[in-house]
Amino acid sequence: MNDEDFMREAMTLAREAAVCGEVPVGALVVRGGEIVGRGFNAPISRHDATAHAEIMALRDASANLGNYRLPGCTLYVTLEPCAMCAGAIMHARIGRVVYGARDPKTGVHGSILDLFAETRLNHHAEVEGGVLAEECGRLLSDFFAARRGRTLIA
Repeated sequence: MNDEDFMREAMTLAREAAVCGEVPVGALVVRGGEIVGRGFNAPISRHDATAHAEIMALRDASANLGNYRLPGCTLYVTLEPCAMCAGAIMHARIGRVVYGARDPKTGVHGSILDLFAETRLNHHAEVEGGVLAEECGRLLSDFFAARRGRTLIA
């Protein structure tokens, strides 16, 4: 599987979030070509502000691998990480982050700032954005349009 294949899998998780009434963001942790963690946004249903897709995927991977450190792993997420998720990614020692759509309101890989490039931090992940960005962005825009009661033309 390649980056686009894994991103499509993350998009499937994002759709699960939408079905639950959550903002549709999905994430996976991959090590050696194998998915070791999955997650999707669940702050509303879990009553937990930290239940972002990335955090849920990191928790799942950590439980599955028996370690909170995840070196050699790649995190795939449909939306540019926020500051909280970037911090968790760094603490988990994720080696690579691949995301889909940019987040102009809370994204920290250059949208509002770039935490991943902050030299004073002690861990740095390789980050690649824009993988299936249009499709990932469409999941979000369709979700919010439906919430506003608008019908979209495909």
